[in-house]
Amino acid sequence: MYARRRRRYFALMAVCLTLFVGAWSVVRFWSVPVAVGMCVVAMVIPPVAAIVGNRREPDDSWWDEDDDPAR
Repeated sequence: MYARRRRRYFALMAVCLTLFVGAWSVVRFWSVPVAVGMCVVAMVIPPVAAIVGNRREPDDSWWDEDDDPAR
């Protein structure tokens, strides 16, 4: 349902923000290449989160479906 998709989306975005902030506030002191790698991974997460957040589940009713099965 909607709440399940929303939780997945926010969890992925929280991971994205954690990676980005952690990379440049902590990890860069030890290894700049690792921090850059963390940012690259964080850069890939938002499109994936959008796909996961908008994926249709079996029990969802969408705008292009007919709610009346008798038609």
